[in-house]
Amino acid sequence: MKLLLDWLEHRRRRWPNTANLHLLINNQTAMKTSRASNHWISAAMRGQDATLERLRVDRQLEEALTHGPDPLHLAEVFGLDEKTAMRYADSARALLEQAAEQQLL
Repeated sequence: MKLLLDWLEHRRRRWPNTANLHLLINNQTAMKTSRASNHWISAAMRGQDATLERLRVDRQLEEALTHGPDPLHLAEVFGLDEKTAMRYADSARALLEQAAEQQLL
């Protein structure tokens, strides 16, 4: 998580006015809306504990926890198919219920 937070802080400082919605951007994509190349991403992630798959999953689950476990919202934001969006919504719902139960104890 620290790696991701450090990256987001760097991204904000380096490209404060970017309109690019992609998480991973570089000098070539910061002033566009296209994504960084697979080669650039692979090189940047080499040797890190985080993988692109883990970042993607964490981001989608975080969205479900923050905005509520709504599969339609997840499908719209991430372009997920119906079954995948429902899985993320179900996981978020279970985590939210678990947190609520722990607060009652």
